[in-house]
Amino acid sequence: EASADATAEAGTTTREDLRSIAIIAHVDHGKTTLVDAMLQQSKVFRDNEAVQERIMDSNDLERERGITILSKNTAVSYKDAKINIVDTPGHADFGGEVERVLNMVDGVLLLVDSVEGPMPQTRFVLGKALELGKKVVLVVNKIDRDAAQPDVVVDKAFELFCDLGATDEQCDFPIVYASGFNGIAGHEPDELAEDLEPLFETIMKEVPAPVVNVEAPLQMLVTNLDYDDFKGRIGLGRINQGSISKAENVKVGVPGGDARNGKVVEIFTYKDFVRTPIDDAAAGDIVAFTGIPDVMIGETIMCPQEGEPLPTIEVEEPTVRMSFSVNTSAFAGKEGKFVTTRNIKDRLDRELERNLALRVEPGETADQFMVSGRGALHITILIENMRREGFEFMVGPPTVIIKEEDGVKEEPYDECMVEAPEDVISGAVSILNARKGIMTSMEPAVTGGNTVVRYKIPTRGLLGARNAMLTATKGQAIINTNFCEYGPVVGDINTRDNGSLVSMAQGPVTSYALQSCQDRGVMFCKPGVETYSGMVIGIHQRPGDLELNPCKAKAATNVRSNKDQTTVLKEPQDMGLDDAVEYIGPDELVEITPSSIRITKNMAFYGKKAKGQKK
Repeated sequence: EASADATAEAGTTTREDLRSIAIIAHVDHGKTTLVDAMLQQSKVFRDNEAVQERIMDSNDLERERGITILSKNTAVSYKDAKINIVDTPGHADFGGEVERVLNMVDGVLLLVDSVEGPMPQTRFVLGKALELGKKVVLVVNKIDRDAAQPDVVVDKAFELFCDLGATDEQCDFPIVYASGFNGIAGHEPDELAEDLEPLFETIMKEVPAPVVNVEAPLQMLVTNLDYDDFKGRIGLGRINQGSISKAENVKVGVPGGDARNGKVVEIFTYKDFVRTPIDDAAAGDIVAFTGIPDVMIGETIMCPQEGEPLPTIEVEEPTVRMSFSVNTSAFAGKEGKFVTTRNIKDRLDRELERNLALRVEPGETADQFMVSGRGALHITILIENMRREGFEFMVGPPTVIIKEEDGVKEEPYDECMVEAPEDVISGAVSILNARKGIMTSMEPAVTGGNTVVRYKIPTRGLLGARNAMLTATKGQAIINTNFCEYGPVVGDINTRDNGSLVSMAQGPVTSYALQSCQDRGVMFCKPGVETYSGMVIGIHQRPGDLELNPCKAKAATNVRSNKDQTTVLKEPQDMGLDDAVEYIGPDELVEITPSSIRITKNMAFYGKKAKGQKK
């Protein structure tokens, strides 16, 4: 045994030419912009090359929402070294992405805004990094903002480290002050260099170089998948030990399972934002490979003779569930390209391959699927992507997943933080109190005149709360939520006081009918929009649903109409996908097509209810 250890030690080397880092930041703290500046300064692009802003947010949906959803990686060259940079999502809803990424890196850059400081979603990813013992470098970004207060932000970051149970060594973190937008950084807030050199230097000095054994048998954990129309499925991961080369025979497997044979056809590395083909790679490198069509995330690529599989990736369980079903409305099949059960099932199966935190189970009927995720946002991003690909389907309201332990039912709780001006914060407080929330703290915000309240609240209580809080605070609230833990079920929570206005006719909406309809509540549709019986066309001003005829035309008579009686129609409320999913009740569905989003009554419930009301 002693000689075996000595041999292992002999093969161990430190790769000083390599660093691998993940960037952690809250939504909109400038993470993707900082990566842009790092790429620009390492001369990735020609001086005359047209470069998009926020290069790492390559997905259309990410650009529109200004958030990172999928983890992506690139590499920059600094002097003689290569720095692998992995961009991670800031939302806890995309935690499945985060947990995979941290397996590939040796250190993390914790990026915080110089005004706002560490936010709840930073907490989730940072907690994971500290658990895994990663080295953390604090980057105080947007240091050029007028209200910047770097000292307060650093103190808050230190408190956060202590709260998360960091070791003394982890709490003694290096600090870099930067402005990603201007591409400058420094070790003191008032002494910034003309470029990001101090940041690159800190990464090289503080982030440990990977200590690897190149002589040992190959081990590589697959942490991401990609697809190419010509090359097929592409696996991506970091080589744990050994080396890999083109056209090499390997084994693929997981601990406790049978390994199967495979052959790596091509290998790519990420160099200056381009996937570059290479002949071989050694331990510590992050590489992509082709040739194994059935490789899955969490599997190990290993030496065929004496390879040992690595532990698979553990991802936290989902907390929210929604139903996906075939469109059964009166307008079914008119706008979508993929409309059948088989189309929807194939698409969900494809999503499962790369979206680790997602679960799909059969529904109550053959044409229904129950999709579970880490939060409503996690599932609505999938819905939006499917819609853009040409799918047409219906989704039900989000419901929380209730667990049972030792005969006691438990439901998920979230930590909710709301920041708003003092004169309107009471509106948000009353909504959170009504939804069984428990206030944990109330303090003045860093930005003047604002108050921050923190609540522990059942996830059920937050479904549909965002719009209500924005209305109550005149649109001035900043709302952040983060999954906290499972706790006792708290009973019924009333999430909606008003009923819906439901169309009782099919045809185009008329201005004449809307004049009387708009007195009953807030409308969702304009004149000329096609409706059908059972479609929700507005919010009723009282509890309970009300059926209306929005298609009624003015009777043509030979009596001249009175011009003075012209009424102005109110602007309808525009319901996007997120708004519609938040709004719907237990007896409603959202109809999703590539060109429209409609809310409709679920006839399985509504028909029975309507009959009961008539009696």
